[in-house]
Amino acid sequence: MSSVRQIAREAGVSITTVSRALNNDRNVSEKTREIVLAIANKTGYISRVGRKSTTNIAITYTGREMIASAFDFAVLEGISEAVDEHHLDLMILKPQRDKSSEETYSQYFMRKGVRGVILRTSVESMHVCEQIVAEGFPAIVLSERFDNEAVSYIDCISGEETTRAVDYLFSLGHRRIAFGMNTIPDCDHFDRLEGYKASLKAHDVPIDQSLIFRNPANLIGGATILKMAMTMANPPTAMVLADPQLAIGAINKAHELGIQIPHDLSIVGFDDGDARFSVYPTMTAVCQDARALGREATRALNGLLGGDTGQRIRQSVSCFLEIHHSTAPPKHAAEKNWPKQENNRQSDVAKAEERNRAAG
Repeated sequence: MSSVRQIAREAGVSITTVSRALNNDRNVSEKTREIVLAIANKTGYISRVGRKSTTNIAITYTGREMIASAFDFAVLEGISEAVDEHHLDLMILKPQRDKSSEETYSQYFMRKGVRGVILRTSVESMHVCEQIVAEGFPAIVLSERFDNEAVSYIDCISGEETTRAVDYLFSLGHRRIAFGMNTIPDCDHFDRLEGYKASLKAHDVPIDQSLIFRNPANLIGGATILKMAMTMANPPTAMVLADPQLAIGAINKAHELGIQIPHDLSIVGFDDGDARFSVYPTMTAVCQDARALGREATRALNGLLGGDTGQRIRQSVSCFLEIHHSTAPPKHAAEKNWPKQENNRQSDVAKAEERNRAAG
């Protein structure tokens, strides 16, 4: 690696000017900054501040920020627990806001005094994660999967349990089942959509695109999906919502409109934490432990910082279906077969509880 003195000599400027250029001082001309950064990148320069032993790691958003989501909030709780466990400190970084276009990601992170990063991304910014890894900076991606074997990630697979959830609705007698998902493209929501389609295919039910809704993953988005679905000429009798906020928003709007859940409409939601217990009736949901994902990602990053930089972590954990009281047979089936279907539902609840106890 080069030094500030070497860069100054090659650029034909003072050491002070190099230091200011590397720290994005506005008093340095754009032309001089470009020359200094080009030499720094070519020679692999990393600031002495960045090389100091620090306890800083960062959760870094490579594209749009998602920190306000229920998932990210729960993830941050898990990261915070693991940060305390390993005596680390946490920062939140947004390279798209304050990274110079001339500096590498490694130089940016080093300038911030960060030793390693937990990356949150979506489909349109996955290439940024690959670039960070290619530079050799310690990084692990949370909640996205990569074909690129150089990228370390921890993710939760939810497609299979979504299929089980839709299968369960079919077992209750539902045939017209809607699906709602976030507008942000990521592997999790694609998994859940594919799980939904797989169940329809297994039950010989054609995919009706008018029953697939994409809205922002917030309470308003869920309420909008509920209104759009229930004002259709032939509304669904059940709905699978692939995000906690979508599900809660839909349930709240159903109460407002006088739609009885599950008598008029069954709802299966998705839960990153304990949201299923915060609504009435208690929500049947495909669940993942986002706090645990945050903890495991931090522990894995800590391992990368203290071990072999060539180590690769590619871990996928499973979701689980938890049956509660937001699902029941559709009206036409309930009128004829309620005792039988209710017994089946209670049996499924008992099996789910037993499975959850076995999983600890």
